Amino acid sequence: MNLDIPEEQFREILEQIKSDDSPVGIDAGKTHVLILQKLLDIESRLEELEKAFSNND
Repeated sequence: MNLDIPEEQFREILEQIKSDDSPVGIDAGKTHVLILQKLLDIESRLEELEKAFSNND
C-alpha cells in the first residue's frame, strides 16, 4: 500500500487539522469530521457505481 502523498497536498491537509492548543498538535474533532466526510463521499460514489453496474444486468 502506497500512502505517500505530494508534499503540497500534505501541507494543505496539515493546515486544516493542526492545533497549537492540542497536546498532539492536531484538532481531533476537526480531523474526525474530515475523515467522516471523505468516507461519506466514498460511500456515495460506491453507491453510484453499484447502481450503474446493477442496471447493466
